[in-house]
Amino acid sequence: MTDALELDALWDEFHRVVNMTSQELSAWLRVSEADDDTEPLPDQAGDPLGQHVLAILQKRRTDLTDADIEAMYKVVDTVTAHSDTENEPEAGDEHRRHRLMTLGHDPLKPG
Repeated sequence: MTDALELDALWDEFHRVVNMTSQELSAWLRVSEADDDTEPLPDQAGDPLGQHVLAILQKRRTDLTDADIEAMYKVVDTVTAHSDTENEPEAGDEHRRHRLMTLGHDPLKPG
């Protein structure tokens, strides 16, 4: 288990890199999986990690599980690795942007 100081730092870093609200992420997960004829149920939209991020955004820090903490580390590591200033996606790099948005990070969102 993560100690309190490490958990506080992880919580802050997770919420820094996940710059989409739970509503924005939920809508994105549904849109990204929709096709011309169907749209997935809200609780079934998106990949498992994106759904886990959404669940974490709706929790208090004291309610985190070990699986939540593991997912938070994965999201922070992934977004950080793909979002350094030299490699920040540009407006035309939709595939990369959409991958990051599935984790709750919109690289084009100001902030």
